[in-house]
Amino acid sequence: MAGTEAKAQSVPLTGTQRQLSEMQRRVATHELHGGSSDRELTETRQRQIVEGASSLLFEQGFHRVSIRDIAAACGMSMGQLYHYISSKDDILYLMHRYGQEMWHEYLADAGFEQIADPVAKLEYGLRVSIRFLSENRDLYQFLYTESKYLDQEHLRDVLELDDKNVVGFYRHLLGEIPGLSERDHHELAANLVAFIAVFLSLRGWNLHLKSEADVDVAVDYLVDFIFRGLGIEKTASGEEGTA
Repeated sequence: MAGTEAKAQSVPLTGTQRQLSEMQRRVATHELHGGSSDRELTETRQRQIVEGASSLLFEQGFHRVSIRDIAAACGMSMGQLYHYISSKDDILYLMHRYGQEMWHEYLADAGFEQIADPVAKLEYGLRVSIRFLSENRDLYQFLYTESKYLDQEHLRDVLELDDKNVVGFYRHLLGEIPGLSERDHHELAANLVAFIAVFLSLRGWNLHLKSEADVDVAVDYLVDFIFRGLGIEKTASGEEGTA
């Protein structure tokens, strides 16, 4: 991240800040049926359920874990659990939702919102996001393999969140880069960038990344690969522009 971090600076509210804020709002407004009228309590309990269920689900898979197992892991009775969810599908949906919330928080904590230059923003956003996804590979491997079990309603909601919050994040960043236009197929590019960003979390097991230095090399390669594919050139002076 060295090099791009130095470009962070305090700026007024930007389009990217608004986009991140909207992403957080969309995640928060996808509520499940039931739960307490106290929104903060409901979110706390649902996060408790996700955290309690995750290790069991990662280890045993979606179908092998029962609701009773999850209630025990969360330190709740069955009645308490069913006050905040109605099925295991709800838990899988919540894991998608909280994964995006954690990503949003990770970006904010990394100072991403302070970067003004659109190309530097894209580069830094990619570096931070790829690292986040790699560090949380258990979650994303689980989501990619087990989401096929979601019912149609939950799957529709998950795909909507992914399109607006994940692909939409890259769609927005690409749209802010001068010199890129509709001829560059933003929709296809945004989807490809989102897919490449998750590469380390899904395929890192085959790369034998044994140290932080190994991860740094992999992140550098992926970012450079994306930039070359998009036709964005970094000049020798460190200033970036579109080819």
